[in-house]
Amino acid sequence: MKKIFAGWLACIMMLSIFAQTAFPVAATEAAEEYKLVKLEANRSLFSLTEARTVEVQADFGEDVDLTQLEWTFGGKSISEWKKWTSGTNYNGAPFITVKKEPHFVDGTTTIEATLEFGLLFNSSDLSNRTIRTQYQQFIGDYELALINSASKMKAETTVKLNVYDEFLFYDQIKPAIDQIFAQATSDPANDRYLEYQSLGKTVQGRDLHFVILAKSKNAVDKYLNETLPTALEDPESLIKKLKSGAMGDYQVPIWLNNIHPDEVEGIDTSVELLRKFALEDEVTFITGKGDKERTESLKVDEVLDDVIFLYMFTNNPDGRVANTRANANGFDLNRDNHYQTQVETQQVTQEIAKWTPLSFVDMHGYVNGFLIEPTTPPHNPNYEYDLLYNTMIDQANAMGQAGIGNSSLTSYFIPAEAWEDGWDDMSPAYTPMYAMLHGSLGHTVEVPTLSQNSFHAMVGVGLGATKFVTDNKDKLYKNQLEIFARGVNGEDNRAVDEYFVNAKGDSIGRVRGEHANFFPDYYVIPTDEKEQKNKLEAYKMVDYLIRNGVKVEQTTKNLKVNGTMYPKGTFVVSMKQAKRGLANAMLYKGENASDWAAMYDPIVVSFPELRGFDVQEVRDPGVFANNTTKVVKVTTPSGEVVGNAPKQVLANSNNDTIKLVNELLKNNVVIERATETKAGVTKGDFIVSTKDLQLYGKNYYFEAKPLGTSNQVKTEQLRQPRVAATGSSQLNFTLEELGFNLVKPEDADVIVSYGGAINGDMLSGKSYVGIGVTAMNAVKNTGLLPGFDYNRTANGHEGLFKAVVNDHVLTSGYQKDELLYSTTGAWITSVPNDADVLASFSDSDDFYVAGWWPGHERAKGQTLAFTKNFEDTTITLFANDLAFRAHTQYSYRLIANSIYASVGSEVIKKGKGKGKVKGKEGKTQNNKVEESFFEKGRDRD
Repeated sequence: MKKIFAGWLACIMMLSIFAQTAFPVAATEAAEEYKLVKLEANRSLFSLTEARTVEVQADFGEDVDLTQLEWTFGGKSISEWKKWTSGTNYNGAPFITVKKEPHFVDGTTTIEATLEFGLLFNSSDLSNRTIRTQYQQFIGDYELALINSASKMKAETTVKLNVYDEFLFYDQIKPAIDQIFAQATSDPANDRYLEYQSLGKTVQGRDLHFVILAKSKNAVDKYLNETLPTALEDPESLIKKLKSGAMGDYQVPIWLNNIHPDEVEGIDTSVELLRKFALEDEVTFITGKGDKERTESLKVDEVLDDVIFLYMFTNNPDGRVANTRANANGFDLNRDNHYQTQVETQQVTQEIAKWTPLSFVDMHGYVNGFLIEPTTPPHNPNYEYDLLYNTMIDQANAMGQAGIGNSSLTSYFIPAEAWEDGWDDMSPAYTPMYAMLHGSLGHTVEVPTLSQNSFHAMVGVGLGATKFVTDNKDKLYKNQLEIFARGVNGEDNRAVDEYFVNAKGDSIGRVRGEHANFFPDYYVIPTDEKEQKNKLEAYKMVDYLIRNGVKVEQTTKNLKVNGTMYPKGTFVVSMKQAKRGLANAMLYKGENASDWAAMYDPIVVSFPELRGFDVQEVRDPGVFANNTTKVVKVTTPSGEVVGNAPKQVLANSNNDTIKLVNELLKNNVVIERATETKAGVTKGDFIVSTKDLQLYGKNYYFEAKPLGTSNQVKTEQLRQPRVAATGSSQLNFTLEELGFNLVKPEDADVIVSYGGAINGDMLSGKSYVGIGVTAMNAVKNTGLLPGFDYNRTANGHEGLFKAVVNDHVLTSGYQKDELLYSTTGAWITSVPNDADVLASFSDSDDFYVAGWWPGHERAKGQTLAFTKNFEDTTITLFANDLAFRAHTQYSYRLIANSIYASVGSEVIKKGKGKGKVKGKEGKTQNNKVEESFFEKGRDRD
């Protein structure tokens, strides 16, 4: 009864939602002036992507002058409804036309007419980005009326205008789900198991809707509590059962996903497929075209004998509401499934790890053609590609054939077969690629248009995938179990090597170097001060691995391995486990793919280097055997005040310390910063009273030691900095995460910029921190820094490289030799007089470690960053990206140090630098730099 009531309530809510976007005020006022009669219409639903006619009838009860009748739509004359022409202009041809003028029927007073609702945007495809930001304002309920002004009578009805029939706003998704649940539970013959969950909340507090559809609750429990744990721990036992036919009744998960909510069909497809499989007994569909066309049938109860459906309607509800690709923080979540800096991806990837789906379909748009993965090379070597590729090709064909059969599309293509490069799966950023690290058949599917037709094609994709899995379940599951078995056995099977090729097409296999096995036996994550430079990030990494389904252990006693003493409590990741590929993808340094002419997105993940903690490979089988215990959960450490001295020295060693310093400054606590290295205090360390640290430091991790009378050093007092950020919402996110106050540029002490026009007057009395090639180009074009120049290959070339870091207060907390990261493909060729060089690219032949940067050798030995003081400002430039997608967290303190330099009492004052900053005014048009490789091109998904 509760579910039936919930369904009834959902219907009321849906009507309420529709009403919110419905009648204009003019229509309400008109209702008070006219006597109303019913306008009968043979359809009430119209589409922005499909021209439709409607036949209407009205009876005013009298003979009227037909020439005096007027049509209105939404309270406006239909003559006012014009088609879109460009920009935000709607001044084209009529949107609504009268195909058959009003006329009487057989001598009666009944009037008939035919109207056509055309294509408001002159196209059945609304994927154009300009149109995509506008069309949703027209979705809603409208009054369609025929008015007889002479008698003050109006024949009216309510119709709906939608982009395509099934489109739902975010607030309509849950009511639609509830309605399906209510219909299912109200049918006594329907005993299918339906479960709704909210996986968590978005940045703006919306629910992440998730639905499980299965044969029964027992089927779900058996999979999660018996089948999957056995698959991960003892996959060979299940392989034997499959071979012998003794496997019995079992189900495998199919996950349906959308992560770019402005690529709208995916969300509504999931609702439609839920409706079909939850409510219908048999689902039929057409697959193929022409001579290959045939009708397929899915008997739903038989389907549920084989599969469990998992519906992740959208990973980005805030984006669905705002009609944007990015989430509320400005992040493309389909570039965050590996980094997991955003709350939405953290929650969704945890659920993917929990379920480990067999088939994963991520629904997107829009490219030139109907695209279905698998991808072009290069492929991430952490996939067991020989066990994925062929069945992914087969599933892609099954989905493609059903997609064209279910729509008027005539063809589809598979990048792996159609293209040479440019649509690779080297990066595990994309949701399907992340799922492949769990042994899933991971597919990005791109419909070509935003339209009714593409919606039908995407529904076909879901039906085709389902049919393929049910037809081939044992074979597909055996392959997934083989992936797990290789992991559990530590096997580096050479069958994968043919799939890993260079740009010439030659097989290079996994790059093993001097080792026989691509994978180490263990990764060790130390926690002791001697072996670990950042204990906080080490704990965060362990939490990340556990959340993503990787087993982590902890030593139960002190162990000496290969000359290194690991204290009790050291974290150990054995690579003999089912999901070793995922662990390795995040922990190893990566690949050098610079020989390829095109890559889709950054390929370096390397948490140890980009987050800044120590991890060690151990290639010695069994050295930790019987000396570890499983880690189920970790609690990140907090800082401790040491000793009873009046003051404490905070090491500038991690981002939590920066957050703590900003918290202290906001509370008017006196903070000093060391300006020299002396007597155990390092230049750039922070000094604070012990009492204040005890009061405010409880929720932060910091490394403190007492400041004794014997180690007094020169210091400067800091004040709370006012920071302006320009050029990137993700930079804003980074600075706010670090606890900085963001203000307008005119109110700032320091401007941190990813680019944009600047001038000398703008910088007077402020500091400027420019990050990346666009910011360097802006500075160069203004002439503010005579003697400064830079060069680049292309913005978007990326890589992990060896750097030499000079001793400076702005580089406090970093070692002389570091591994740093760039996505800007740039380097500094000339440094102004009296500038301090902060860091340079190493001049060693092996300075470039991993990534995709054709021409990176030109950066060898070049300057990476410098700072120059003037009388009234300081300009600091970094050629690399310090806040890329919130993953380069090890570089954050370079930004923070530069900001603090702007508010230290000894930094900017007359006489420190030479002269005032001068130069021509920056012009926006002069600051144009090649658009980032990662922000243009196809809508990858």
